Amino acid sequence: MRARPIQLRNLLKPISSPSLNRIHLQKPVPFSLSSSTQTSLNKPLIPKPFFKSDRYDGLVNRLCRDKKFKEAIDVLCQQKRLKEAIQILDLLDHSSIRPSAAIYSTLLQLCLQQRALEEGKRVHAHIKFSGFVPGVFILNRLLDMYSKCESLVDARKLFDEMTQRDLCSWNTMISGYVKIGELDEAHKLFEEMPEKDNFSWSTMISGYVRRDRPKDALELYRRMLRDENMKCNKFTVSSALAASAAVPCLQLGKEIHGYIMRTGLDSDAVVWSALSDMYGKCGSIEEARHIFDKMLGRDVVSWTTMIGRYFEMGRREEGLGLFSDMLRSEIRPNDFTLAGVLNACSNQAAEDLGKQVHGYMTRIGFDPFSFAASTVVHMYSKCGNIESAKRFFKGISQPDLVSWTSMISGYAQNGQPEEALRYFELLLKSGTKPDHITFVGVLSACTHAGLVDKGLEYFRSIEEHGLTHTADHYACLVDLLGRSGRFEEAEEIIDKMPMKPDKFLWASLLGGCRIHGNLRLAKRAAEALLEIEPENAATYVTLANIYATAGMWDEVEKIRKTMDERGVVKNPGSSWIEVKRQVHVFLVRDKSHPRSKEIHDFLDKLSMRMKEEGYVPDTNYVLHDVEEEQKEQNLSYHSEKLAVAFGIIATPPGTPIKVFKNLRTCGDCHTAIKFISKIVEREIIMRDSNRFHRFKNGTCSCGDFW
Repeated sequence: MRARPIQLRNLLKPISSPSLNRIHLQKPVPFSLSSSTQTSLNKPLIPKPFFKSDRYDGLVNRLCRDKKFKEAIDVLCQQKRLKEAIQILDLLDHSSIRPSAAIYSTLLQLCLQQRALEEGKRVHAHIKFSGFVPGVFILNRLLDMYSKCESLVDARKLFDEMTQRDLCSWNTMISGYVKIGELDEAHKLFEEMPEKDNFSWSTMISGYVRRDRPKDALELYRRMLRDENMKCNKFTVSSALAASAAVPCLQLGKEIHGYIMRTGLDSDAVVWSALSDMYGKCGSIEEARHIFDKMLGRDVVSWTTMIGRYFEMGRREEGLGLFSDMLRSEIRPNDFTLAGVLNACSNQAAEDLGKQVHGYMTRIGFDPFSFAASTVVHMYSKCGNIESAKRFFKGISQPDLVSWTSMISGYAQNGQPEEALRYFELLLKSGTKPDHITFVGVLSACTHAGLVDKGLEYFRSIEEHGLTHTADHYACLVDLLGRSGRFEEAEEIIDKMPMKPDKFLWASLLGGCRIHGNLRLAKRAAEALLEIEPENAATYVTLANIYATAGMWDEVEKIRKTMDERGVVKNPGSSWIEVKRQVHVFLVRDKSHPRSKEIHDFLDKLSMRMKEEGYVPDTNYVLHDVEEEQKEQNLSYHSEKLAVAFGIIATPPGTPIKVFKNLRTCGDCHTAIKFISKIVEREIIMRDSNRFHRFKNGTCSCGDFW
């Protein structure tokens, strides 16, 4: 009888013909020597049609009929039809043709590409069942498949069973262990290797770097250099440079730089990028820029990294200048570049520049679903332009969580807590799941508005959203209670919280004690803070403020003496304002500005007018036991008052004034600026280290609760 071709499972859609429906569809032969398998091997072949219409299916059908199984498998693998290709192994079991290494190699390669672990195991089982004796090449391919499918148990079992291993076998196992983070096991195999190559060393060194073990990486790098037969390649030195940056160790980085120049590796763009990154992370930004300028193949990553390095070191002008250079080059910024620049604008409150970046994004047609779009919302809200943030937000068809959170936090910081909470409710209705950062914004909104009970309610609801309370949530809650004077509840929460209170919580509590003059809790908070960060001058100054308010000048003097003994220097308060794209910075009692005399004269006149309106200087904010008249004079020239005065005389009448301060504004300046806003009929916006204050017609958006 003429044999008909066999039909493989899953290769044919169901056919409605009654005669064909009676055809038995044979299941694939399992790859084991079970009794059922032995029985199936003795069954006669059941010939069936293969494929019906597709030209490839017809080709596979003809190849199988002609017993050209290798070619049939090649066709199916080219079409990425792995399961069908493996089923052809069933035909091999029923034929007189012995499987070849080429067949197994092709199948394993596709298993590897598709990370198909189960199919790979079937091929491995078939190798054992068929009696085929695999060589090192096929075994290495199996090792690679198991390793890249992260089935290291199977890989190690096969590795231990191998009677012959080559360098590839060892490297595959080491690379597999490194990939899943089992560095100790990888290192053990590394030490057992009969010989090592560049891949072996580079894999271990880069593995240590990625798992935050830079010292181990550098020790291995030194060992490699001592091996006279081994020369580093670009991957090894790049990993060593990354380790030097992580330590950080500039001296060793320079030594690696010297080695690179001596061995001719300086022609590679990857190496130059790693060099620039190392110098930047080690604080030598001039060297980093020098390397960057010498790079021939600068890509968007190199530009973005160098620009970001300037921003990280507070060198805004140079970072923005380099960004301008990038725009003039042929390299187009990506989302990371734009987000980095926008974040720098947020941190520096450089709204004008942020608007330019936003305009550039609009011109090039940026992706509204990108995270750079979310950064635009964040930038406007951090710069105090919540209306622009709102307009941009409304233009996003499907806002992501970052955009929602930026709006919530932005409204909270800009004195509109009700809007912040409304946006949170809109977020929930949209189906977006809040995270712990979202709740920090929500709790901050309650804090700025004094909504204690509402804040407690939101705090309790965090777990209902599948989240756990974080230290930040507890810090917000303590801040809320402390500002409202509910210290017993705050202390009870601190004593019962599941994690150790951090510096932010204690600082929040200390701030609440400053408002309400709670000396006992202030001491507890200050002691905890000084244990965590004894060099932070803000803790000493706040505690001294509390003692000064209570008239305890001996305690104030003790704090000053302690600061002197420990070498703690108070971070000077500074305020700045941007007028006609030029930033003007002021310190307390600053007389360095070109228009200093004009500023001081204007403040003197303004002070008399303010007193006529009912302003009384709050001398509790002066930390010196001096005469009241001297205290008033000291208060008159705080940095924010100087910046506001300059803004008034340097801009046309009616122009809003926007001032920024690096520290929290003092209570007296807050009161004074309320009077100033009414007298000069200006809106004065001030962002301190905590939030925005919008002064208009003698009132502040914070409702005097900040």
